[in-house]
Amino acid sequence: MAGKAVVSLTTGLEDAERVTVAFLVAVGAAEQGRETLMFLTKEAVRLATDGVARAVACEGCPALDELVKRYESAGGSFLVCPICFTTRHLDEGSLVANAALGGTIPMWEWIGDEPATTFSY
Repeated sequence: MAGKAVVSLTTGLEDAERVTVAFLVAVGAAEQGRETLMFLTKEAVRLATDGVARAVACEGCPALDELVKRYESAGGSFLVCPICFTTRHLDEGSLVANAALGGTIPMWEWIGDEPATTFSY
């Protein structure tokens, strides 16, 4: 099995192109059979709540909601910074099915001792 991939994302829909690129990388990793985790911080935490990840960043860009569906179908998951989430007064009950609140320690536990490829957006 291929190694793990971690995609760290700090921006939300205020920079939809950056979000799209991060999701393209994550979808590619997950669809290639890598265990893939997106670590969402700052405004990106909103993307792990129901109905938010919807945008078309540019002409010719894939729709973000389609990338999110492909990511979930490929087994990708989200780890959502609990501090960033709470600061924005978001409801934990609105998290999508493949998301959980967790900070850097759970992220390192998820990575474990195996090599991981990381990307940061």
